[in-house]
Parts: sequence; C-alpha cells; structure tokens
Amino acid sequence: MSAKKILVVDDEASVRKLVRSYLERDGFSVVEAADGATALETARREHPALVILDLMLPEVEGLEVCRVLRAESDVFVLMLTAKTEETDKLVGLGLGADDYLTKPFSPRELVARVKAILRRAAPAPAAESGAALTAGPITLDEARRETAVAGRRVDLTAREFDILAQLMKRPGMVFTREHLLEQVWGYNFYGDPRVVDVHVARLRKKIEADHTNPEFIKTVRGIGYKLEVEKAT
Repeated sequence: MSAKKILVVDDEASVRKLVRSYLERDGFSVVEAADGATALETARREHPALVILDLMLPEVEGLEVCRVLRAESDVFVLMLTAKTEETDKLVGLGLGADDYLTKPFSPRELVARVKAILRRAAPAPAAESGAALTAGPITLDEARRETAVAGRRVDLTAREFDILAQLMKRPGMVFTREHLLEQVWGYNFYGDPRVVDVHVARLRKKIEADHTNPEFIKTVRGIGYKLEVEKAT
C-alpha cells in the first residue's frame, strides 16, 4: 500500500522541515509549500490525503486557501494557528477545516492528529458495516459514507458525517460536547470545545430546512446536542 501523502504549508522552512521529519518517520509521504498560491497549485497537482495549513501565509492567506480547498475537494485540513488568532480559528473551522493545532505545538501531537483524522475517515470493514440508519427523512449509510435527506444526497465532511452518525444511533440521547469530541475526533482533544458547535452549525445548514430553527438536531443548553425523537422517527 502506498504511503499517504501529506501537504505541509508553512512559510517557515524550519517548521516544514520539522513536520516533514516526524511525518516521514511514521511512514507518510510529504510535499511542501511555502505560500498560499503554491499550496493550491501543489494540492491540485499532488492530490494529498491531508493538508497541514498555517493560517499566516504570504501570497494567499491561509483562510482563503482553506476556502478554496474545501470548494474544490474533500481533502482533510489541519490548521496551524497562533494563540492570538481566535477569530481566524473559528472562521477556519466554519470554512470546513477538520481540526486545528495552536503554535507552538508538539510534533508528536501533530502526527497523532493526522493519524486520527485519516483513521476516522477510513470506511468501516464490510463485516462491521450494518444497515443504513434512518431518522425521519434522513438516511445515513456508514459503509458507503453517504447521507441523504428526503432522497436528496447531501455531501458531508468526515466530521459532519461522524457527528450525525453518533446522534442517529441513539435518537433522543443528549451528547455532551466532550463526548462528541472523544467519539468523533478519536483522541484526547485539548482545544476549544466550540469546535463541535462549528461543525454542528455546518451540519444543520446541510440537513435542516431552516438551520436557524432546526427540527432535528436540537441544542440542549449548557450540555450539548441530541437528535429530536419526535421529529426524527
């Protein structure tokens, strides 16, 4: 099996070298870009499995790179942010980034995040794949990683799909943000729990008739989310 390719985008050569060494040590293939414009060209040419994307870039800023990547493909995006970039972090997640790390970061944690993202995205083995889940007009096929609402296919990111799958498996159960982080992100997440809120907001826009007044994914104030049983069954 060929090594999964990772695109590392950072304008600091020392950061790219460090990240490359740790990723290659774990069997990944690595390509690099030092600016946003080159990052987009490289992504289109190399078709990486995941992009590690610094937000502070010359030529084309990281948020715009993220927006274009998400519009053009389903490639996974792990953002690198500075501690003071709170707004950019949330905007990036809103644009469809899958995760983020705050600089300075541990290279070992970065590799763990990359592995977790790619592992959670892998299709379930045939022997473990059950029947499609159904809740009202929503159907979700875990084996094929496909979702539909009232027969209309809906394209979800890996995170959105896994959040919906968790909710649909136990309609009516309240899931805390911490539980969803553990189950969907697949590792000990030390970042902002609001990352769940951002992905749920994106999910609602795709499956709800009116995402500002959702009838399926309900917020349980101060706790988390649940799939509304009365509306979804």
